[in-house]
Amino acid sequence: MIVKRYVAASMGEVLNKIKYELGNDAIIISQRRVRRKGGFLGLFSKKGVEVTVAINDNSGLQNKADDNINVQNSINAIKRVINKTIDQNEVSKDTSYQVKRNNINTGPIGVNKGIYSNDIINKNNENLISEMREMKEMLDEMMHRSLKDSKSELQVNLENADIDENIAEDILNKVKTIKDDRTQKDKLKEVIKNNITVTDRELKDIVILVGPTGVGKTTTIAKMAGRLALVEKKRVGLLTIDTYRIGAVEQLKTYADIMNIPFRVVFTIKEMETAVESMKDCDVILIDTTGRSSKNVMQISELRAFMKKVNVSSVHLVVSCTTKSRDIDIIADGYRCLNYDSVIITKLDETSTYGSILNICNKTLKPISFVTTGQNVPDDIRLMNSSELASLILREDTL
Repeated sequence: MIVKRYVAASMGEVLNKIKYELGNDAIIISQRRVRRKGGFLGLFSKKGVEVTVAINDNSGLQNKADDNINVQNSINAIKRVINKTIDQNEVSKDTSYQVKRNNINTGPIGVNKGIYSNDIINKNNENLISEMREMKEMLDEMMHRSLKDSKSELQVNLENADIDENIAEDILNKVKTIKDDRTQKDKLKEVIKNNITVTDRELKDIVILVGPTGVGKTTTIAKMAGRLALVEKKRVGLLTIDTYRIGAVEQLKTYADIMNIPFRVVFTIKEMETAVESMKDCDVILIDTTGRSSKNVMQISELRAFMKKVNVSSVHLVVSCTTKSRDIDIIADGYRCLNYDSVIITKLDETSTYGSILNICNKTLKPISFVTTGQNVPDDIRLMNSSELASLILREDTL
């Protein structure tokens, strides 16, 4: 611990010296007003401020947090003294004014020197009050900075990644339980990795994609079809029940023609069985669905009726990486009745933070099957393991 004393004409000058020499981590131990030598009988001596500070020369994260608490306590103590001093000087000023007024009205001529002396003292007090108010404002700023700095580096990392507050708190608590020699950042990555599950389960039989409007289901299912047909050389069929958007139907039909795979549009529940039967020779049948509001029970029930007509092998909930934490809650709960068994996270290329990956995993409690990273079909769809996703969330890696 290093202890230093600073004396200057004003509190602002002292604080600037402290910040320049010791940085923002210095702790104020004490402060007092002083008068430097000079003037007649000390009346015109120069005013000054003496501040004693301390700084830990080798502090870790915990010590830094403790130091910040001490800074905040010191600042609060000084602010109480300042407020009390200002109040006392205001009272003194009023009393002096009243005495001066009485002396002018009733006192002899000989008291003018006393009145003049009171004028000087009152002027000095006004300057003192002004400086102390300025000092109080600077201390308020120091308090704000101290509270901000008291957050641990790990907590800041999680906040910057847009990880849900409750999830972040749970992660930090888990990090604290790890007792080994790894760095805090390595422990954090380990906990995040363990909170992400992925699946590389083979796509087969009947696969259906569900999710809200605008998350990219149609483009995603085209990428899956391209991966299966062009890379894995499987026989693939495409179905869509998204008849609300003409553009979506035309888009899928174009992709199917390019990849030379069968394509059908389903308008009714009865047609669903017929369409699936017509593709019985396919290794995989991919079904695109209309975007449904997870809050619209009737629409979700209608989609569920379509799904009951076929023996679905896997249901993938499609969620955009740009989705807010609260909306993820609503989506995860609203589609749960469709028994989705994995999640596809889309639009990773449209955000600069990836904490929503962790939010989606924690709120759906389902593994990630794919992530999409752009508009190119069929290229921009990937399988990523939990370690890669953790690195992405902590900005240790890029797409």
